[in-house]
Amino acid sequence: MNKSSLPNLKDASREDLEIMREAGLQILECYRVLQKSSDNIVGEILRGNEPFVELDHYPTGDIYDPASHSQYYYHAHREGEHGHFHTFLREEGMEAAWQPVEQSRMDYMDERGDTICHLIAISMDPAGYPRSLFTANRWVTAENWYSAEDTIAMLDHFEIDLVPPSWPVNIWLSAMLRLFRPQIITLVGERDKAIEQWRADHPGEDVFEDRGLEITSELAISVEDQINALNKALN
Repeated sequence: MNKSSLPNLKDASREDLEIMREAGLQILECYRVLQKSSDNIVGEILRGNEPFVELDHYPTGDIYDPASHSQYYYHAHREGEHGHFHTFLREEGMEAAWQPVEQSRMDYMDERGDTICHLIAISMDPAGYPRSLFTANRWVTAENWYSAEDTIAMLDHFEIDLVPPSWPVNIWLSAMLRLFRPQIITLVGERDKAIEQWRADHPGEDVFEDRGLEITSELAISVEDQINALNKALN
């Protein structure tokens, strides 16, 4: 993974910059508390769930906040990382204007009573810290596909305000989507461009179910670099 990608913050309002910096400070506080007992984010999410099995969801059954209708899980199936978090917003947490784009219908959509949108994935290194953000094709997370515009609008609705399975993990994850909002916006836009390019290059194929297209965009990140950039922009 290349050097972390820093956002262009010159057009961001002071309020937005302060929201992002506060999220960064929350993340650092989670690290501080966990490090006192030699713990980390990944260790917290896997606690009591050994052995760690590739592709299994951790915790079992995922984590779902019934107030915000946000959802996440951790699992692994990619080389070069320990694993990654997938984050979602379910239909009850969405505004009525947000509707899935026209797309093929698959059995996995009929296995649940609502729609679900994948927001962003957070790749973790072996030490238990974030290394990159990425988006994925629809088949990867068995989601319903929403436009980049609607997906970006959903970011502010993601919040895991729960204690289980780990309060610091839930705080950290919620804060990650705020701290790296500019990069996530970029990635979601690139996701849709990748889908359209693949569709143009593979006429007659269902792009959303094409196993040849898995990762649609990815950026390296650094919490510390992001906070330093925010401090510079605010000062």
